[in-house]
Amino acid sequence: MITGNFPNLRLRRSRKNDWSRRLIAENNLTPNDFILPLFLIDGKNKKQSINSMPGVHRYSVDRLSSVVDKALKLKLPMIALFPYTNKKHKDKFGTEALNEDNLVCKALQLIKKRYQNEIGIMCDVALDPYTSHGQDGLVNNRYVLNDETVEILIKQSLLQAEMGCDVIAPSDMMDGRIGKIRKSLDKNGFKMTQILSYAIKYASSFYGPFRDAVGSKNILKGNKKNYQMDFRNSDEALREVALDIKEGADMVMVKPGMPYLDIIKSVKEKFKIPVFAYQVSGEYTLISNAIDKGFVNNNAILESLISFKRSGANAIVSYYADRIDKILD
Repeated sequence: MITGNFPNLRLRRSRKNDWSRRLIAENNLTPNDFILPLFLIDGKNKKQSINSMPGVHRYSVDRLSSVVDKALKLKLPMIALFPYTNKKHKDKFGTEALNEDNLVCKALQLIKKRYQNEIGIMCDVALDPYTSHGQDGLVNNRYVLNDETVEILIKQSLLQAEMGCDVIAPSDMMDGRIGKIRKSLDKNGFKMTQILSYAIKYASSFYGPFRDAVGSKNILKGNKKNYQMDFRNSDEALREVALDIKEGADMVMVKPGMPYLDIIKSVKEKFKIPVFAYQVSGEYTLISNAIDKGFVNNNAILESLISFKRSGANAIVSYYADRIDKILD
């Protein structure tokens, strides 16, 4: 409760000087708050621009060291790996997800060999980068099958853990997959491998550039509304989180970020669990293009990122993470 009245109480007193504003700031950002997404591509010595995401690139595995070196220099705690799978490796079952020689597995082995545990690695668990239809699971009569998909996700998770992944991140939105993945990891000696559940992933229009980045945009058949959340709902989000916590999730993700700040706040207040926010590709591209065209200035980036911390997010997955030193300055 605010007590006092004007003119004895003047809130602008504390806003007058920069030192005073810094002194009473309620929320601040540091590099510890960020996870850097990295896109992988086949080949050698490749750094490939993504047209729909200015300033973001795909890297061949042999070029990853320079990016990880920069992440370490910036003191980022974790990177996240996402593959651009060649069409010839895609099929309706997402078979490439279980290939020990796929892009994610190659990247995991290289990074762990060179960097050990200097930086955390998060791996996406879902089939959409690997399926010829662009859906996150197996499809029958245009419907994504739940239980059959979960069986593949269990194998995908175990493979990633065996290759050195620190944080398994199921983004598929299948029911019951967290509990079964946790059980499989524990049974096979990976009790300390963490699970970051995309507990709240909305069927959103903000994913377009990401689908372009992983090569699923032009092949996606139908939509994902029969398994991703309805953006009109909030109570349902709390039910999703409650279920995943009971099943063994160590952390939860809210995706997208800015359109769902109310959800982040509700989850944090209700469950007191580490909550991550994903500033998704559509958010990133909108802000970046607005800055390029002069509609807003660079401070819009910092303002958007602070909004996640203000709402209660512990960490932010953001394509700006590799420039966070300049943004914070």
